[in-house]
Parts: sequence; C-alpha cells; structure tokens
Amino acid sequence: MTPPRAAWLLVLPTLLVLVLVALWPLARTVAVSFTDARLGSADPVRFVGLANYAGEGGILADGRFLRSAGTTLAFTAVSVVLETAIGLAIALLLHARFPGRGLVRAAVLVPWAVPTVVSARMWSWMLHDVHGVVNDLLIRLGILDAKVAWLAGDLTALAAITLVDVWKTTPFMVFLLLAGLQGIPRSLHEAAIVDGASPGRRFLSITLPLLRGPLLVALVFRTLDALRVFDVFFAMKRDLHTLATYGRLQLIDFQAEGYGSAVSTAIAAAVLAFTWLYVKLVRGEEA
Repeated sequence: MTPPRAAWLLVLPTLLVLVLVALWPLARTVAVSFTDARLGSADPVRFVGLANYAGEGGILADGRFLRSAGTTLAFTAVSVVLETAIGLAIALLLHARFPGRGLVRAAVLVPWAVPTVVSARMWSWMLHDVHGVVNDLLIRLGILDAKVAWLAGDLTALAAITLVDVWKTTPFMVFLLLAGLQGIPRSLHEAAIVDGASPGRRFLSITLPLLRGPLLVALVFRTLDALRVFDVFFAMKRDLHTLATYGRLQLIDFQAEGYGSAVSTAIAAAVLAFTWLYVKLVRGEEA
C-alpha cells in the first residue's frame, strides 16, 4: 500500500465523522433555509427561494436581525481586542521567571475552567442593581453616586456582558500566547540585551514579530467563538439578542424552522468569510 493511500485510510474515519456531525447538519440547515418549514406543522413544506433572506419578509429587512448582527459585531470587536491586549500582557508577566510561577499560572486558569452559565449567573447576582456587590463597591470607592441597573438597559447590559466574557475568556488567550512566547529562543533577547536594546525595543523587534503566528491563531479562534456567542447572553439578558440567540428565538419560540435556518446560515456564512480572510492573511504572512 502506497503511503498516500495509507494516509487517506487512516484519516477516513475522522472525515466520515466530520461529515456526519458537521457537514450534513450544515447542508440540511442551508436547504431548509430556502423553505417555509415550521416545527410541528402538518402543512406541506414549500420552497420559497430567497424569501427568508431578501425581500419584505427576509432577514435583511428584519430590524431585529440587523440589531442582533450589530450586537454580535460590537461584542466580537470589543471582547476580542480587550482579551488579546490583556491576555498578551498577562502572558508576558507569566513568561518571566519568579517564585511561585506555576501556582500563579494555575490560578489564572480558574475563570476559564468555570462553566459559562455558572459564571454568567454569578456575575448577574454581582451586578444586581439592589443587592449586587459591584454597585456597593463602586459607591464605596466614590465612582458611582447611585446604584445602576446594569442589566436593565441594552447598552449597559452589552458592556457588562462583554466584561464578563473578557473575565471568562482572557485565560484562553493567555495560555495560547504563553505557548507562543515559550517558543521564542531566549538567546535572541540575551543578544539584544548585550547590544543595549531596551525592553520596549526587544518587544517590538523580537517578541511581537515572532509571536505573530500564535497571535493570529489566537485571534481567529477567539473571533470565531465570539461570532457564535450564545450562552452568556442567554443566561444574563435574554431580550438582548445576538445572532445565535435570535436564531434560537425563531427556531424554538416561534417554531419558524425555515427562517431560523436562514439566521443560522448567516452565522455560518460570517464564520466562513472570516476563516477565508484568515487563511488569506496567513498565506500572505508565509509568502
């Protein structure tokens, strides 16, 4: 048996599982999005073409869908930027040698280990407008004059949920970037120190260029995750919709399987578009 054929035989079971659990459900979702299917309905399913996407009843004319898309994009942009910046800073600190470094690294991982729904409910109680510890602490510090209902308004709720996600997910970025930092030879920094380079110059000329690959990988993983965000919004404020929670609203609450599938297809299209952009960016870096 030739090596290429043996390699394909070895990966074939994985490819079959991938087709069954990912590609087939995705293909069926796309197909259903072109129909007027409804869950539990005995009426025959009709093909409606692009009606769920364009036109008067499509998602592109649906104000709630567009607001959900705006919320998702705002959440993705702010959370990914903050998590990357804070994660890189913490990774640089944990990369330094100091007593108890292993214990500190384990402690940093704790927020990531807590299930998202648990952390979301915990923060919901902490952000409670009457009994929450956050308001009490901010008033004691003189930052607030009165208690704020953080989860009442859409803007304050989005800010609060974003900060909760930053607290929860920054450790993921920390350890991805820390792994990249550990792959940079210390001899490069030692030679730069001998040449009189400042810490800032070493970071810009050595650390950041050599960390570009791991940084891009961390960015793409985190961005794809943020575009599909569901649990933290669903647990903290159900009436502030992202694309994923709005798709769930259409599918489960309104039982509009065709329309909900169109929303899910839009999410998949956004994820695929970003993945394509990432691949092009990586190829440009390797060229």
